[in-house]
Amino acid sequence: MLRRFTPVLLTLIVVALGVTALAARPDTSAPRRTADYVVLAGVAGLRWSDVDPQTTPTLWRMAQQGSIGSLSTRSAHRPTCPVDGWLTLGAGSYAGWNGSRQPGGCPPAGVTVEQPDGIGANLPDQEGVVAYNADRQPWGTVPGSLSESVRCSVAVGPGAAVAAARPFGRVDRYAPALPADPAGLLGSCVLSIVDLGTVSGTDPTDRRADARRADEALAKVLAARPQRSLVLVAGVSDTESPARLHVVVADGPGWEHGWLTSASTGREGYLQLVDLAPTALIALGRPMPERLFLGRPAVKVDGRPDDLATAISAPADADREAAAQRSVAGWFFALLAAAQFVLAIAVLPLLRRARRLAGPHSPPPVSRRIVATVELLLVAVALAVPAALLADAVPWWRGEHAGGYFALVTVALIVGGTALVRFAPGHERTLGPLGAVAGLATLVVGADVLSGARLQLNGVVGYSALEGGRFSGLGTVGLGVFLAGSLLSAGWLAQRVRRQWRPMVVVAVGGLAVVVIGSPYLGADSIGAIALTAGVAVAAAISTGGWLTISRLVWATMAGLALTIGFAVVDLRRPVEERGALGRFLTALGEGTGGLTVHRSSTANFQTLVNSPLTVLAVVGLLLVWFALLQPWGGLMRLFGIYPAIRAALAGTALAAVIAGLLGGAALDVAGAAAALVVPMAALASLRVLDHSTDRTLPGTDHPRPGGPDGPPGGAPPDDAPDGGRPDDGGEARAVDGDAPTTGAGAPSDGPRAGGPDEGGADGTDDAGARPAGRDAAKVPAARTPGAVESARSGAVAGRSDAGAR
Repeated sequence: MLRRFTPVLLTLIVVALGVTALAARPDTSAPRRTADYVVLAGVAGLRWSDVDPQTTPTLWRMAQQGSIGSLSTRSAHRPTCPVDGWLTLGAGSYAGWNGSRQPGGCPPAGVTVEQPDGIGANLPDQEGVVAYNADRQPWGTVPGSLSESVRCSVAVGPGAAVAAARPFGRVDRYAPALPADPAGLLGSCVLSIVDLGTVSGTDPTDRRADARRADEALAKVLAARPQRSLVLVAGVSDTESPARLHVVVADGPGWEHGWLTSASTGREGYLQLVDLAPTALIALGRPMPERLFLGRPAVKVDGRPDDLATAISAPADADREAAAQRSVAGWFFALLAAAQFVLAIAVLPLLRRARRLAGPHSPPPVSRRIVATVELLLVAVALAVPAALLADAVPWWRGEHAGGYFALVTVALIVGGTALVRFAPGHERTLGPLGAVAGLATLVVGADVLSGARLQLNGVVGYSALEGGRFSGLGTVGLGVFLAGSLLSAGWLAQRVRRQWRPMVVVAVGGLAVVVIGSPYLGADSIGAIALTAGVAVAAAISTGGWLTISRLVWATMAGLALTIGFAVVDLRRPVEERGALGRFLTALGEGTGGLTVHRSSTANFQTLVNSPLTVLAVVGLLLVWFALLQPWGGLMRLFGIYPAIRAALAGTALAAVIAGLLGGAALDVAGAAAALVVPMAALASLRVLDHSTDRTLPGTDHPRPGGPDGPPGGAPPDDAPDGGRPDDGGEARAVDGDAPTTGAGAPSDGPRAGGPDEGGADGTDDAGARPAGRDAAKVPAARTPGAVESARSGAVAGRSDAGAR
């Protein structure tokens, strides 16, 4: 009776853990009204490296008394040119100016501003821009949404006119440049948008001159600002490729001496360009058009250093790291994919020759030194991603040759991790390296998440603030590694306990991983938590052996659906500005705009599938598994039969990675990151299983018969013994040669079947499907052992052969 309800209980446990983790959220409530006027002052291309007390004294004083941060200027185009940045600022969502543009460059804006009455202005191109963003972009952006949310707005300069123009092209009040005394102009409307100029080029002298002119214009704005006003200064765009992080400063009542952040970033000191429009409206006490804005209002958090030079060194350093990350990440993943491909080719002949055939015509075994070298290389390539993540603890990006420093640090960490796995206790066992690598990878990623995911932000294998997709929690690569590592660790631990306890071990380890991934204080990835829930349910269901039956698949599906529904109910009860991705999607469905979210997700999946190097890792891993490891000579099916908990972990990893990638808009990236860890370890374990496929255990006092001291020779192993061997060796029987584990006595040479009629063991075999001992064992050819061992054991082997013949 208890066994029948075990899937129900495990499902409830996993769902309860997931909902508990997802229910609580950090306090990110938006500020109340703090100002009567808001002035948005933009400087295209302005970075923190351009700000100093001599060149920009006004901005320096403003930053000292206000709150500061790094601004990600993502728009509908990449790079974000000035006209795209101004348009995105006024839309509160990712927008792009229509027209031809050369890849990677920013053409002249070419914005036409008409002044028919001398008060306001008109943009004749606005109608085409609105249609372009509605028909050609997946964001549902409506340019001019910010100005439509207030009764009156002011624009100074052509860039500001682009931001302030209403959807039909009208600018309420307009001035081509700042007048000598702009007080009257800035006080005529509650919202003013000012174009302070552009800082461009790579020559330091030219950039200082541009920054000085922008600072002089800012001084005029601050001198004429209305009472109780909030002034936001932002580097609204890039001016050339590649993209960079830019300046954002807020000065006004309630914005003193802090870091800027928002619910869209969840990271102290970071804002997105789309956050500025909702920030202005919330500060004015105006309602925010939720259906149109993708950004979230900015808030101030404490903890900024008192010394401004020390404070701005952090965003300036983040800009350098983000710039270096883009170039280094490309060749790192390219080299990793190449290494995986080369090792896949190298493993094929070893798999073919690892299983020694009986008879005089069997090919000689591969040199132990070669096999050991390949095993170390497989461990090294599996640890490449965790090592690259850990390498960001060293500021390699500050050197002149950033890529070289990163390579040195990463290689050193890979070598150290490989040595740690090699000399870890139990390395000689079949599953020893797999368990060590999985545990090490899970530990590295989990420790980073628990400490605030600082290594993933702008990291080579993390996520970039320049892309604007994620600023906190687990990234795509980290999620793939953590999914695979936690499930493999759960399978490795489950294989070492009694069969009936294995589902509990998988649920315990997997449930803890769900909490880490889904908690908004940690991984902050509800989609990843839902995907892992389904993977854990599948792994727990088949960890004791047997097939993935319809009933087990139904329970796994119900676990994922129950967690999704539970989190949706909790998320929808929150205020609109605090809802997560799932809550926003369900809200959009209720408002009839859910199609835009689906369209964005499908577009992101396609672009990622085509452009990401992780797709290559996923494809290479799939080809190796399907055309080699899963073949009769590949060893993986034999591994699955002997170690059903490992089979369960791999099945759960595959399911969770695919779900997380597709629902999260990452295509095969999550699967590729998981494959970078899983496939080398599966190949290594398969090699070891095949290498010991013909080993035989010796009779002795420390190897009691399966049925007990007086039990029948062909009896099944007790339920408390891991499949294929004794309880204390993790499912491995001691080998004849004394220095290599075996897969158990009498294992069939053609690979065992997975499970049996009653989840393995009910028909006289264990979960591995191994051939029973006794009379049938005599039909199996004797193992071929090295010469020295063969000579030492010749008497025992001959005696056993004679007995079998009689």
